[in-house]
This record gives sequence, C-alpha cells and structure tokens, in this order.
Amino acid sequence: MSGVSARAASSTPRPALSHPRWRRAPRLTATSSVAERGCEGVFAKPVEVVRIGGTYRSPVPDAVPPARPHLKFTDDGRRMREVLSYSRRGNRFTPAQQEAWDAHHEKWVIPDEAVDHPDFSLAAWFGREAPLVVEIGSGIGEATAVLAAQRPEVDVLAFEVWRPGVAHTLGLLAEAGAENVRLISVDAVWSMEHLIAPGSLDELWTFFPDPWPKSKHHKRRLVTPSFAALASSRLRPGGSWRLATDWAHYAEQMQEVLDAEPTLSGGVVERWADRPVTKFERKGLAVDRVITDLRYTR
Repeated sequence: MSGVSARAASSTPRPALSHPRWRRAPRLTATSSVAERGCEGVFAKPVEVVRIGGTYRSPVPDAVPPARPHLKFTDDGRRMREVLSYSRRGNRFTPAQQEAWDAHHEKWVIPDEAVDHPDFSLAAWFGREAPLVVEIGSGIGEATAVLAAQRPEVDVLAFEVWRPGVAHTLGLLAEAGAENVRLISVDAVWSMEHLIAPGSLDELWTFFPDPWPKSKHHKRRLVTPSFAALASSRLRPGGSWRLATDWAHYAEQMQEVLDAEPTLSGGVVERWADRPVTKFERKGLAVDRVITDLRYTR
C-alpha cells in the first residue's frame, strides 16, 4: 500500500477535520432559543417528528436535515423517503456479538448523534492525527480487521449500518489487536461530504457493495457520477479508491462511471493480495461469479 506508506512518511500536515466549513449547520429543535438560531456552531438536539393531519412533519420549518436519512425532511417540513445505497436489517445480537459490543463499543464506535456536534473531530475519536482510510460497507469486518491490523500507522473509519455486523467487527478487531479502527453507522455519502476534508483521504475502500441487481433499483447503487466526483475530491493527490464486486454488470458500471471522472485514473486490476477472502467473495465464487477488482488514483 505504497500510497499510505508515502503519506505516512510525508511531513505535510493533513487538513484539520474538526467541524469544517463545508459541514451543514447544526440542526435546531422546536425549543431552540433565539441565540441558538442566530449563532453558527451551537449544538442542538435532534429534530423530533410530530404527526400533523396524517403526515409526519418536522416542527421546525427551517431545520437542517441530519445525517440519518430516515429523519430527513422536504423544504416544507414533510418527512422524506430518500434513495439510499443500503437498507437497514435487524439488530438482534448473538451472545458473542453482545459480548463484543459490551466490551468495545464505547471506545471504537462513534455514536450517531456525535456527528451533529459542532466540535466533532475524527482526530479526537482516534486520539491522534494519522493518515486516514475510509471503508464504506465494512460488513462483519473480515477485511477491516485484517487490513487495519497490517497498517497500524493509519486510521480506518469504517461505515456500516447493520448493527450486528458492527458488533461482529468489534470482536474481530479485538482478536487482531487492531485499535486503529472506528466504526460509524450514519450515511456514508453525507459523511464524505460533511465530515471528510477535501484532499484528506489516503485510501477509500468499497468491497462488495450492494449490487442492487434489479434494474429498478440501479439508482440505489453507491458508485454514481456524483459520488465518484465527491470521493475523488476527498482523496489526496496520489490517493487510491479500491473496489471489488462479484456482479459483472456492476463492475462494468463502476468502470464506466470512474473512467468518466476526469480527476481519476485507473481501471480493472489484479486481485489485491492484501484483501482477505470475505464471506461475500466466497458466496460469489461458490456460484461461479467472476470477482472484479478495480483501483483508481487521483
């Protein structure tokens, strides 16, 4: 991982990540004071939802939509169903997952509401300044734990909305001795835009994202022209975006979209030897799907 190594050796400081200007203003509640409404950077509690005439609305007309997409609203305050690249599943833990969660979540899991605080800082959650890697869709952490343990000099921010997967990841991180990972369950696209500074990422990992195979669901795929432009803007010069999928059509779409992004260069590559074989890869191989790895560099 030459990109990370080169960045680690660089003396150029990384841009500060504490509540940057490109973040949206904090959300306001129905009880927010005039001072809170008039002062930028004042922390406010999450917007509550009330039922008005059969429609769920925000009681604050000018409230800023939060990082949790299921709580977003239209401009006139109506609850909004947003097109997402993921769906949330059940949250029941196995005994082992519960044990891992109880032992490690306070240190390694960033609470959803933390991102709304005006003083939110990734460096504070990691306890240091270090080269940053983002993984979107870490699943049960098979790749996350192995790759992070091999790279103690970097910080890995892993996005995963399935809470049992997060708990399982905590157990694997503990087994691997990888204390350089923080997990978060808010929307990754929102977070890339509002929490990650431009030019601050050493690498972005997207391994086996949901392929949304039905044509009517293709709009929910993560890799789109708009997200490609956003992701590229967050990579440092020379930073890489690594992807893998077992769906041929999605691989073709990924390559088409990323080839069209003028700030990126790359394409299909040999399988990344450092990436362990995950559950999703094994399932794909079991039904004779071809695994496609891609790498693009800014």
